[in-house]
Amino acid sequence: MRKHIPEHIAIIMDGNGRWAEEHGKERIYGHQNGVEAVRNAIEGAGEAGVKFLTLYAFSTENWNRPKEEIDALMQLLVKAIKNELEGLMQNNVRLQAIGNLKSLPLECQEELQDAIETTKNNTGLTIVLALSYSGRWEIVNAVKKIIEHGIEEQFVTQYSFPIFLCNNQIPDPDILIRTGREYRISNFLLWQIAYTELFFPAILWPDFRKQHLFDIIAEYQMRQRRFGKTGAQIKI
Repeated sequence: MRKHIPEHIAIIMDGNGRWAEEHGKERIYGHQNGVEAVRNAIEGAGEAGVKFLTLYAFSTENWNRPKEEIDALMQLLVKAIKNELEGLMQNNVRLQAIGNLKSLPLECQEELQDAIETTKNNTGLTIVLALSYSGRWEIVNAVKKIIEHGIEEQFVTQYSFPIFLCNNQIPDPDILIRTGREYRISNFLLWQIAYTELFFPAILWPDFRKQHLFDIIAEYQMRQRRFGKTGAQIKI
């Protein structure tokens, strides 16, 4: 597995609510069990030698869900950050976050910033939580920054534009995984996934385990990424 290891994997963690319903439980039960899948993804990425793992945890559109579910999700987020921080430190994992973080409840902001500060010097896997995030929000936010900085038109290119995106020091994802038996990208990393390899395992997120990640990486290693070139050019 050490050959052609993806540097960055992004995951849309979909299917928690449906998983709970299939088990005859409330939707929050699925979110609670999804935490174990997150652990597996983190452990698997670390074992495989992946450097960056971005997890789509809460989109800007998710604010439209019932208030009871949103409140429960925010409480779960705070609890999960507290519970997982020691493990992140033991495993040399760095935590970062992208999105409109100021829209999160104050307690979530504080716990998140504390964890980011605590893990900032870790040098292993970097986990990026996408919270109150959407690709369109990120692109519009980047355009606003360009306007605010008074950058002239000729200096706005496909190479300079990413500087104004969230977490611009992280490479674009090599792999995007979406669980949940859906086949869409749901407004996630719209700029960054232009040439990303897409995978749609037919499972709901709480059932995701390390072996699923390893199998996807193995399939990724069999694909040829051409970036607009021909297959013959890539082989040269």
